[in-house]
Amino acid sequence: MFAAYFDCPGGPENLYMKEVMKPDPGEGEVLVKVSASALNRADLLQRRGKYPPPTGASDILGLEAAGSVAGLGPGCSGRWKVGDAVMALLSGGGQAQYVAVPEGFLMPIPKDMTFIQAAAIPEAWLTAFQLLHFVGKVQEGETVLIHAGASGVGMAAIQLVRLAKAIPIVTAGTQEKLEATANAGAAAGFNYKNEDFSEKVLEFTQGSGVDIILDCVGASYWEKNLNCLSTDGRWIIYGLLSGGEVHGDLLARLLSKRASIHTSLLRSRDKEASSGYEQAFTEQALPHFSRGASPRLQPLVDSVHPLHAIAEAHRAMEANKNIGKIVIEIPV
Repeated sequence: MFAAYFDCPGGPENLYMKEVMKPDPGEGEVLVKVSASALNRADLLQRRGKYPPPTGASDILGLEAAGSVAGLGPGCSGRWKVGDAVMALLSGGGQAQYVAVPEGFLMPIPKDMTFIQAAAIPEAWLTAFQLLHFVGKVQEGETVLIHAGASGVGMAAIQLVRLAKAIPIVTAGTQEKLEATANAGAAAGFNYKNEDFSEKVLEFTQGSGVDIILDCVGASYWEKNLNCLSTDGRWIIYGLLSGGEVHGDLLARLLSKRASIHTSLLRSRDKEASSGYEQAFTEQALPHFSRGASPRLQPLVDSVHPLHAIAEAHRAMEANKNIGKIVIEIPV
Protein backbone atom coordinates (compact mmCIF):
# COMPACT_ATOMS: atom_id res chain seq x y z
CA MET A 1 0.00 0.00 0.00
CA PHE A 2 1.00 3.65 -0.29
CA ALA A 3 1.49 5.88 2.75
CA ALA A 4 2.75 9.35 3.70
CA TYR A 5 6.35 8.99 4.78
CA PHE A 6 9.62 10.77 5.53
CA ASP A 7 13.06 9.20 5.97
CA CYS A 8 14.58 11.85 8.21
CA PRO A 9 13.15 14.76 10.22
CA GLY A 10 12.97 18.14 8.52
CA GLY A 11 10.82 20.33 6.31
CA PRO A 12 7.82 19.44 4.12
CA GLU A 13 10.18 18.68 1.24
CA ASN A 14 11.17 15.46 3.05
CA LEU A 15 7.66 14.02 2.65
CA TYR A 16 6.76 11.58 -0.08
CA MET A 17 4.34 8.75 -0.90
CA LYS A 18 6.06 5.46 -0.09
CA GLU A 19 5.06 1.87 -0.78
CA VAL A 20 4.96 -0.02 2.53
CA MET A 21 3.53 -3.26 3.89
CA LYS A 22 -0.24 -3.34 4.35
CA PRO A 23 -1.06 -3.96 8.03
CA ASP A 24 -2.74 -7.11 9.30
CA PRO A 25 -5.44 -6.54 11.93
CA GLY A 26 -4.46 -8.02 15.29
CA GLU A 27 -6.61 -9.23 18.18
CA GLY A 28 -9.72 -7.06 18.43
CA GLU A 29 -8.64 -4.87 15.50
CA VAL A 30 -10.45 -3.89 12.31
CA LEU A 31 -8.73 -3.27 8.97
CA VAL A 32 -10.00 -0.02 7.43
CA LYS A 33 -9.57 0.91 3.77
CA VAL A 34 -8.89 4.64 4.09
CA SER A 35 -10.59 7.10 1.72
CA ALA A 36 -9.60 10.29 3.51
CA SER A 37 -7.49 11.43 6.42
CA ALA A 38 -6.77 14.90 7.80
CA LEU A 39 -3.76 16.92 8.84
CA ASN A 40 -3.00 17.95 12.42
CA ARG A 41 -0.26 19.99 14.04
CA ALA A 42 0.98 16.76 15.62
CA ASP A 43 1.85 15.56 12.08
CA LEU A 44 3.97 18.67 11.54
CA LEU A 45 5.75 18.15 14.85
CA GLN A 46 6.34 14.45 14.11
CA ARG A 47 7.79 15.33 10.69
CA ARG A 48 10.21 17.71 12.42
CA GLY A 49 11.26 14.97 14.85
CA LYS A 50 9.65 16.67 17.86
CA TYR A 51 6.64 14.41 18.52
CA PRO A 52 7.37 10.69 18.13
CA PRO A 53 4.42 8.28 18.05
CA PRO A 54 3.64 6.36 21.27
CA THR A 55 5.34 3.01 21.82
CA GLY A 56 3.81 0.39 19.54
CA ALA A 57 2.02 2.90 17.30
CA SER A 58 2.54 3.19 13.55
CA ASP A 59 5.29 5.59 12.48
CA ILE A 60 3.18 6.54 9.44
CA LEU A 61 1.66 10.01 9.77
CA GLY A 62 -2.06 10.55 10.33
CA LEU A 63 -4.11 10.72 13.55
CA GLU A 64 -7.51 10.18 11.97
CA ALA A 65 -9.12 8.39 9.06
CA ALA A 66 -12.43 7.80 7.33
CA GLY A 67 -13.16 4.86 5.09
CA SER A 68 -14.76 1.43 5.00
CA VAL A 69 -14.20 -1.81 6.89
CA ALA A 70 -12.02 -4.13 4.78
CA GLY A 71 -11.35 -6.96 7.26
CA LEU A 72 -11.74 -8.14 10.84
CA GLY A 73 -9.02 -9.43 13.15
CA PRO A 74 -9.49 -12.33 15.58
CA GLY A 75 -11.61 -11.65 18.65
CA CYS A 76 -13.77 -8.87 17.21
CA SER A 77 -17.17 -8.55 18.87
CA GLY A 78 -19.25 -8.53 15.69
CA ARG A 79 -20.19 -4.86 15.97
CA TRP A 80 -18.66 -4.08 12.56
CA LYS A 81 -18.92 -5.85 9.21
CA VAL A 82 -17.00 -5.54 5.94
CA GLY A 83 -18.22 -2.52 3.98
CA ASP A 84 -19.33 -0.44 6.97
CA ALA A 85 -18.51 3.28 6.62
CA VAL A 86 -16.39 4.24 9.64
CA MET A 87 -14.10 6.92 11.01
CA ALA A 88 -11.53 6.79 13.80
CA LEU A 89 -9.10 8.74 15.93
CA LEU A 90 -5.70 7.03 15.73
CA SER A 91 -2.30 7.06 17.41
CA GLY A 92 -0.81 7.03 13.90
CA GLY A 93 -1.07 5.45 10.45
CA GLY A 94 -4.08 7.30 9.03
CA GLN A 95 -2.40 8.78 5.95
CA ALA A 96 -2.17 5.44 4.16
CA GLN A 97 -4.41 3.24 2.03
CA TYR A 98 -5.10 0.89 4.96
CA VAL A 99 -4.88 1.11 8.74
CA ALA A 100 -5.56 -1.41 11.52
CA VAL A 101 -7.74 0.09 14.26
CA PRO A 102 -8.90 -1.25 17.67
CA GLU A 103 -12.62 -1.86 17.15
CA GLY A 104 -13.56 0.39 20.09
CA PHE A 105 -11.94 3.37 18.32
CA LEU A 106 -14.31 3.16 15.35
CA MET A 107 -17.34 5.38 14.97
CA PRO A 108 -20.06 5.12 12.30
CA ILE A 109 -20.16 7.79 9.61
CA PRO A 110 -23.59 9.48 9.37
CA LYS A 111 -25.40 8.28 6.24
CA ASP A 112 -25.54 11.64 4.46
CA MET A 113 -21.85 12.49 5.04
CA THR A 114 -18.94 12.05 2.60
CA PHE A 115 -15.60 10.48 3.57
CA ILE A 116 -13.97 13.90 3.07
CA GLN A 117 -16.35 15.49 5.59
CA ALA A 118 -16.03 12.56 8.00
CA ALA A 119 -12.22 12.77 7.96
CA ALA A 120 -12.55 16.26 9.47
CA ILE A 121 -14.30 14.91 12.58
CA PRO A 122 -12.29 12.43 14.72
CA GLU A 123 -9.27 14.35 16.02
CA ALA A 124 -10.77 17.83 16.25
CA TRP A 125 -14.20 16.87 17.53
CA LEU A 126 -13.10 14.15 19.95
CA THR A 127 -10.40 16.46 21.32
CA ALA A 128 -12.91 19.27 21.85
CA PHE A 129 -15.53 16.89 23.29
CA GLN A 130 -13.05 15.33 25.70
CA LEU A 131 -11.65 18.70 26.83
CA LEU A 132 -15.10 20.16 27.44
CA HIS A 133 -16.90 17.23 29.02
CA PHE A 134 -14.33 14.85 30.53
CA VAL A 135 -11.71 17.42 31.59
CA GLY A 136 -13.54 20.76 31.91
CA LYS A 137 -16.93 19.40 33.01
CA VAL A 138 -18.67 22.24 31.18
CA GLN A 139 -22.02 23.27 32.62
CA GLU A 140 -25.03 25.02 31.10
CA GLY A 141 -24.65 28.80 31.16
CA GLU A 142 -20.85 28.83 31.61
CA THR A 143 -18.59 30.92 29.39
CA VAL A 144 -15.75 29.17 27.54
CA LEU A 145 -12.78 30.98 25.97
CA ILE A 146 -11.41 29.05 22.98
CA HIS A 147 -7.97 30.02 21.68
CA ALA A 148 -7.22 29.34 17.98
CA GLY A 149 -10.96 29.58 17.42
CA ALA A 150 -10.77 28.99 13.66
CA SER A 151 -8.70 25.82 13.95
CA GLY A 152 -10.27 22.39 13.60
CA VAL A 153 -10.53 21.94 17.37
CA GLY A 154 -11.67 25.54 17.79
CA MET A 155 -14.54 25.30 15.29
CA ALA A 156 -15.63 22.00 16.83
CA ALA A 157 -15.44 23.42 20.36
CA ILE A 158 -17.61 26.42 19.45
CA GLN A 159 -20.40 24.13 18.27
CA LEU A 160 -20.04 21.68 21.18
CA VAL A 161 -20.16 24.53 23.70
CA ARG A 162 -23.40 25.68 22.08
CA LEU A 163 -24.73 22.10 22.21
CA ALA A 164 -23.97 22.09 25.96
CA LYS A 165 -26.00 25.34 26.28
CA ALA A 166 -22.90 27.27 27.32
CA ILE A 167 -21.39 30.42 25.76
CA PRO A 168 -18.34 30.17 23.42
CA ILE A 169 -16.00 33.13 22.85
CA VAL A 170 -12.78 32.93 20.85
CA THR A 171 -9.45 34.41 19.88
CA ALA A 172 -8.10 34.35 16.31
CA GLY A 173 -5.54 36.25 14.26
CA THR A 174 -7.52 37.65 11.31
CA GLN A 175 -10.89 39.25 10.68
CA GLU A 176 -11.73 36.47 8.22
CA LYS A 177 -11.16 33.86 10.94
CA LEU A 178 -13.23 35.83 13.46
CA GLU A 179 -16.09 36.01 10.96
CA ALA A 180 -15.90 32.24 10.42
CA THR A 181 -16.07 31.62 14.17
CA ALA A 182 -19.08 33.93 14.45
CA ASN A 183 -20.80 31.94 11.70
CA ALA A 184 -20.06 28.76 13.67
CA GLY A 185 -21.75 30.22 16.75
CA ALA A 186 -19.13 32.18 18.71
CA ALA A 187 -20.79 34.84 20.87
CA ALA A 188 -17.72 37.10 20.60
CA GLY A 189 -14.27 37.04 19.06
CA PHE A 190 -11.06 38.95 19.69
CA ASN A 191 -8.03 39.47 17.45
CA TYR A 192 -5.03 38.56 19.61
CA LYS A 193 -2.71 40.42 17.22
CA ASN A 194 -4.13 43.90 17.75
CA GLU A 195 -6.09 43.84 21.01
CA ASP A 196 -5.63 42.57 24.56
CA PHE A 197 -7.96 39.59 24.62
CA SER A 198 -7.98 39.46 28.43
CA GLU A 199 -9.36 43.00 28.65
CA LYS A 200 -11.98 42.22 25.98
CA VAL A 201 -13.00 39.01 27.78
CA LEU A 202 -13.45 40.85 31.08
CA GLU A 203 -15.49 43.49 29.27
CA PHE A 204 -17.68 40.80 27.65
CA THR A 205 -18.21 38.97 30.96
CA GLN A 206 -18.79 42.23 32.89
CA GLY A 207 -15.68 41.61 34.98
CA SER A 208 -16.44 38.06 36.12
CA GLY A 209 -14.12 36.27 33.68
CA VAL A 210 -14.55 32.95 31.88
CA ASP A 211 -15.24 29.62 33.53
CA ILE A 212 -13.12 27.52 31.14
CA ILE A 213 -10.18 28.31 28.85
CA LEU A 214 -9.21 25.87 26.06
CA ASP A 215 -5.56 26.72 25.42
CA CYS A 216 -3.29 25.24 22.74
CA VAL A 217 -0.88 28.21 22.88
CA GLY A 218 0.77 27.90 26.29
CA ALA A 219 3.52 30.08 27.75
CA SER A 220 2.95 33.41 26.00
CA TYR A 221 -0.71 33.53 27.11
CA TRP A 222 -0.35 32.60 30.76
CA GLU A 223 -0.72 36.08 32.27
CA LYS A 224 -3.63 37.11 30.07
CA ASN A 225 -5.32 33.76 30.69
CA LEU A 226 -5.14 34.26 34.45
CA ASN A 227 -6.30 37.87 34.10
CA CYS A 228 -9.57 36.80 32.52
CA LEU A 229 -10.15 33.46 34.28
CA SER A 230 -12.97 33.50 36.81
CA THR A 231 -12.67 32.50 40.44
CA ASP A 232 -12.69 28.66 40.51
CA GLY A 233 -12.09 28.66 36.74
CA ARG A 234 -10.53 25.79 34.79
CA TRP A 235 -7.58 26.46 32.47
CA ILE A 236 -7.14 23.48 30.13
CA ILE A 237 -3.83 23.21 28.24
CA TYR A 238 -3.75 20.79 25.30
CA GLY A 239 -0.91 22.27 23.23
CA LEU A 240 2.17 24.49 23.54
CA LEU A 241 2.44 26.41 20.28
CA SER A 242 4.37 29.20 22.05
CA GLY A 243 6.40 26.85 24.27
CA GLY A 244 6.05 25.71 27.86
CA GLU A 245 8.53 27.83 29.81
CA VAL A 246 6.78 30.33 32.09
CA HIS A 247 8.56 33.24 33.76
CA GLY A 248 6.57 34.77 36.59
CA ASP A 249 4.52 34.02 39.68
CA LEU A 250 2.04 31.70 38.03
CA LEU A 251 1.24 29.64 41.13
CA ALA A 252 0.41 32.63 43.34
CA ARG A 253 -1.83 34.09 40.65
CA LEU A 254 -3.53 30.71 40.20
CA LEU A 255 -3.99 30.28 43.95
CA SER A 256 -5.49 33.74 44.37
CA LYS A 257 -8.33 32.71 42.05
CA ARG A 258 -8.69 29.16 43.43
CA ALA A 259 -8.28 28.21 39.78
CA SER A 260 -7.04 24.92 38.38
CA ILE A 261 -4.82 23.90 35.48
CA HIS A 262 -5.63 20.71 33.57
CA THR A 263 -3.58 19.19 30.76
CA SER A 264 -4.55 16.64 28.15
CA LEU A 265 -3.12 14.78 25.17
CA LEU A 266 -5.47 12.34 23.45
CA ARG A 267 -2.71 10.62 21.47
CA SER A 268 -0.93 9.23 24.52
CA ARG A 269 -3.99 7.63 26.14
CA ASP A 270 -4.40 3.88 26.36
CA LYS A 271 -6.98 1.99 24.32
CA GLU A 272 -9.44 1.56 27.17
CA ALA A 273 -9.52 5.25 28.11
CA SER A 274 -9.73 6.47 24.52
CA SER A 275 -12.56 4.15 23.49
CA GLY A 276 -14.70 5.62 26.29
CA TYR A 277 -14.53 9.01 24.56
CA GLU A 278 -15.60 7.47 21.26
CA GLN A 279 -18.61 5.81 22.86
CA ALA A 280 -19.75 8.97 24.67
CA PHE A 281 -19.21 11.09 21.54
CA THR A 282 -21.11 8.57 19.39
CA GLU A 283 -24.07 8.62 21.75
CA GLN A 284 -24.20 12.31 22.68
CA ALA A 285 -22.83 14.28 19.72
CA LEU A 286 -22.82 12.14 16.55
CA PRO A 287 -26.62 12.17 16.05
CA HIS A 288 -26.41 15.97 15.67
CA PHE A 289 -24.32 15.63 12.49
CA SER A 290 -27.26 14.09 10.62
CA ARG A 291 -29.39 16.18 8.29
CA GLY A 292 -32.43 17.53 10.09
CA ALA A 293 -30.86 17.42 13.55
CA SER A 294 -31.34 20.42 15.82
CA PRO A 295 -28.97 21.87 16.70
CA ARG A 296 -26.90 20.59 13.79
CA LEU A 297 -23.16 20.05 14.08
CA GLN A 298 -21.05 20.51 10.96
CA PRO A 299 -17.38 19.73 10.31
CA LEU A 300 -15.57 22.45 8.39
CA VAL A 301 -13.20 21.44 5.59
CA ASP A 302 -10.73 24.16 4.57
CA SER A 303 -9.09 22.35 1.66
CA VAL A 304 -8.47 18.90 0.18
CA HIS A 305 -5.05 17.65 -0.98
CA PRO A 306 -4.23 14.31 -2.63
CA LEU A 307 -1.80 12.05 -0.76
CA HIS A 308 0.93 12.57 -3.36
CA ALA A 309 0.80 16.32 -2.56
CA ILE A 310 1.24 15.76 1.20
CA ALA A 311 4.11 18.30 1.31
CA GLU A 312 1.79 20.98 -0.08
CA ALA A 313 -0.75 20.22 2.67
CA HIS A 314 1.96 20.61 5.35
CA ARG A 315 3.02 23.96 3.88
CA ALA A 316 -0.60 25.13 3.94
CA MET A 317 -0.92 24.35 7.65
CA GLU A 318 2.44 25.91 8.48
CA ALA A 319 1.24 29.14 6.81
CA ASN A 320 -1.55 29.15 9.46
CA LYS A 321 -4.18 30.37 7.01
CA ASN A 322 -6.59 27.45 7.14
CA ILE A 323 -10.06 27.83 8.64
CA GLY A 324 -11.14 24.38 9.71
CA LYS A 325 -9.52 21.12 8.61
CA ILE A 326 -7.02 20.33 5.87
CA VAL A 327 -8.06 16.93 4.49
CA ILE A 328 -5.87 14.38 2.68
CA GLU A 329 -7.56 12.32 -0.02
CA ILE A 330 -6.17 8.78 -0.23
CA PRO A 331 -5.82 7.18 -3.71
CA VAL A 332 -7.80 4.04 -4.52
